[in-house]
Amino acid sequence: MSGLHPVRGSAGEILALLRAWEAADDPEPLVIETSGSTGRPKRVRLSRDAMRASARATHARLGGPGQWVLNLPPTYVAGVQLLFRSVLAGTEPVVHEGVTRWVLEAMTGPRRYLSLVPTQLVRALADDEEVAALAAFDAVLVGGGPLAPDKRAAAEARGIHVVQTYGMSETCGGCVYDGYPLDGVAVKIDAAGEVLLSGPMLFDGYDGEPDRTSAVLDGGWFRTDDLGRLDDDGRLHVLGRTDDVAISGGLKVPLLAVGQMLESHPEVAAAAALGVPDDEWGERVVAVVEGSADLTSLRDVVTPRAWAPKRVVHVEVLPRLANGKPDRAALRRLALDA
Repeated sequence: MSGLHPVRGSAGEILALLRAWEAADDPEPLVIETSGSTGRPKRVRLSRDAMRASARATHARLGGPGQWVLNLPPTYVAGVQLLFRSVLAGTEPVVHEGVTRWVLEAMTGPRRYLSLVPTQLVRALADDEEVAALAAFDAVLVGGGPLAPDKRAAAEARGIHVVQTYGMSETCGGCVYDGYPLDGVAVKIDAAGEVLLSGPMLFDGYDGEPDRTSAVLDGGWFRTDDLGRLDDDGRLHVLGRTDDVAISGGLKVPLLAVGQMLESHPEVAAAAALGVPDDEWGERVVAVVEGSADLTSLRDVVTPRAWAPKRVVHVEVLPRLANGKPDRAALRRLALDA
């Protein structure tokens, strides 16, 4: 059964519900069920005001409202927000899964936008026709995980306007674009290096879980559980999750950063680094790799060398959740089996 509490249904059903929700006098917040990639799933309450603020700030940053292609699950925040942006813009989203070049003839809006996860973009780079189609969009948003700098550079060199987004269900999706917060959004880093966010796009809380809500909302700031830093220009650099650090040989190894370095290898389509218990090292860094690179060459792309993986697991396809994010539980099982 379709609905908004929580969000369920097909893209068409959810779109119709969002149109009615936008037109209602004083609607209840919609509820997004998270994937649970970092632990127990959450039910995130998002008010209409928060969703409006997010959608309008996105269009302002991108240069104006436009027509969107939906090729992400419609029940997760990225898909729901894409559909809601379409409602506010008065445009009809194109619902499509697969090759982007097939949807261009269905695009009628003055501006064309698309959202992808990093793996979708990386795989598209191997198809010249797909690259040409992506280059026809005014912006290709990439979120849901880190995009290797060399992969982004390769896309931009071929004419694709990449916009890397950072956010989560609790912020109505992406709220920091290319490291800079959207209008109305504030970012700070606390003494422990954790990223905190505030602004009109923040969620109302976790449905039926006041204690869990109070643990992450602090004086109007949302504690993201991500580590980061702000450079001199105020640009945010996300370094990994607070629980995504391995202690190997007494050194703190940021596993997200290691995974990004592994993905710079020309024979790697996607990669993740994990820490597993080890009698000698405390934790051993294991690389799970979609590609053919061997351990020696993988270690050569990681600096400092002390962060390099000590074992590699090759897979045909990196395990992912329905929303495109890495399946951390499945990855950990692969690393432990190694």
